[in-house]
Amino acid sequence: MFDDDQVKKPKLHEVGMPIDTMSVEELLARIGLLEGEIARLQAAIEARQKTRSAADALFKL
Repeated sequence: MFDDDQVKKPKLHEVGMPIDTMSVEELLARIGLLEGEIARLQAAIEARQKTRSAADALFKL
């Protein structure tokens, strides 16, 4: 009746998901995942700020 190939894999992390039943190892893994995502977002912010600063400098002339 069930096809093993069609079993949905759980998402790695979803904001607000229940964490009551997670082990310490699972929680630490999620923290690592989120820290990596935060670093990626911070790098994107820095890149956009540099682009904006360059454009602002160009149009001040």
